[in-house]
Amino acid sequence: MSQNIKRIGIDARFYGPLGKGLGRYTQEVVDNILKIDQTNEYVIFLGQDNFDELIIKQANAKKVLADVRWYGLAEQLVMPFLIAREHLDLMHFPHFNVPVFCPTKFVVTVHDLILTKFPTMRATTLGPVLYFIKNLFYRIIISHAVWRAKKVIAISEFTKQDIIEQFKVKADKIVVTYEGAANLARGNDSLFAAKLDPDETLSDYQIDEPYLLYVGNAYPHKNLESLIKVFKAINQQQPNIKLVLVGRDDYFYSRLKNYAKQLNLWTEHDSQTLKTPVIFPGYVPDQKLEILFKRSLAYVFPSKYEGFGLPPLEAMSRGCPVVSSDKTSLPEILGTAALYFDPYDEKDMTNKILKIIKDDILREDLIVKGLEQVKKYDWWDCATKTKEVYEQATL
Repeated sequence: MSQNIKRIGIDARFYGPLGKGLGRYTQEVVDNILKIDQTNEYVIFLGQDNFDELIIKQANAKKVLADVRWYGLAEQLVMPFLIAREHLDLMHFPHFNVPVFCPTKFVVTVHDLILTKFPTMRATTLGPVLYFIKNLFYRIIISHAVWRAKKVIAISEFTKQDIIEQFKVKADKIVVTYEGAANLARGNDSLFAAKLDPDETLSDYQIDEPYLLYVGNAYPHKNLESLIKVFKAINQQQPNIKLVLVGRDDYFYSRLKNYAKQLNLWTEHDSQTLKTPVIFPGYVPDQKLEILFKRSLAYVFPSKYEGFGLPPLEAMSRGCPVVSSDKTSLPEILGTAALYFDPYDEKDMTNKILKIIKDDILREDLIVKGLEQVKKYDWWDCATKTKEVYEQATL
């Protein structure tokens, strides 16, 4: 084997929709880097649930089954054995969960430090003791990963600075590679959406226009309770406006529904004749989500903390104007293409949402700016820069 050819492993157990946001990042990096690099050898570690999702045609890449759950003891014990067996020059972990006894050099991607910034019992279903242990374990693992890594990939300048402040590592060890966004509105989804009846799709989810839209999880730092509280005041001024919160039903969405119910904005009654100001459609597939984005007045993103902020970019890529929190990475990523508010100031949030509801010209301006903004973020560029990080780490 030529000395210039490196054998690189990628932990792709998050690959695909199974891993949600991390799944998209992992999938795009793996798919694109295998197209970009035809020289080095790649070993892609996948779980049982996503092993068949990755189709490899390149001679310089292979798949390895790593049927090990994330964050558990087996990850710490089994993954080092699987990695050692492949005789790698470098391993890439696309998340902080790096085995303490990783037997080879590695790079790690850090998306955010949310658990150190918002260590709250409201963000877990665990009891106090188990949550304390889990949070302590998280801090040990991510500290170890950042310090031992040859290079750290951060997904924004904000996250890079967060890592420097939290772990006191040198700035030149951290490389910023933005996630992609320009191809979020995938061609197949758009084609499929074009075959659907938009009115029928909205009717199926009991959505009446006009409406504001949020798509994503309901973790406490997303600040959705504040959004619902603010929306109650908006609904009193604009009773025809609805708020649609799209996300898979789980513990956090159940808690959010109860809060909306307390404010008389939602009811469990599912009758077609009973319309509530706040609507919880549950999970919506991408093809139908395309319609929800395009028909909404605006996408609202009240988050208190984001390492990158992919959801509002997803809205922009579908021609949906965005009104967003002005905290953490969001101004860096969204630029001048969003209308901003302070997520800790309910009056400011109310005023900015009312402004985007009432101002047609502003919405049109933000749509144009948003479609330009998403062009700055491309998964091919992300994968290209990731490959450069591999090269730097194996010198």
